[in-house]
Amino acid sequence: MSRVGNSPIKVPEGVFIDIQPSKINIKGKLGELSQEYSDVEIKFDNHVISVSRSSESKTAKSKHGLYRSLIANMVHGVSVGFTKELELVGVGYRASNQGQKLDLALGFSHNILFDIAPEVKIETISEKGKNPIVKLTSHDKQLVGYVASKIRSFRKPEPYKGKGIKYVGEQIRRKAGKSA
Repeated sequence: MSRVGNSPIKVPEGVFIDIQPSKINIKGKLGELSQEYSDVEIKFDNHVISVSRSSESKTAKSKHGLYRSLIANMVHGVSVGFTKELELVGVGYRASNQGQKLDLALGFSHNILFDIAPEVKIETISEKGKNPIVKLTSHDKQLVGYVASKIRSFRKPEPYKGKGIKYVGEQIRRKAGKSA
């Protein structure tokens, strides 16, 4: 029995739901998202979406909670949006953006130029005495997570000094280093 799948999704005002036999479209003030689904039944009434299994097969049970979570993320995304913040820790690490191009100086012999998807809004924050922060905002949770992980993969945080690109609030597991 899926506890996640059984909980209903409250739909805020201004979000429009279009349910087709194998696809759901959700439209809000921040954008429009669609998701194909199978082995579940989706019902929308009185500003509440409910997801139920069409059968008791193993695949239907496994997809029940999955599609409920995906639909809940879509509803939250088109109404509120998602934000990920990355922090650049290291001497000389810098970030700047010109439109949808992110320019990263991460201690390599060259700067890294990274094109960001047009659905993701990017902002770089550089204050004197603080580490630079890259802020990613979008209505698509999966896309924001993918772009953030791709940026983080350019220079993952290392365990000795903690230098690299990390998520804001992420705890880096530290090692002692050489002992004398």
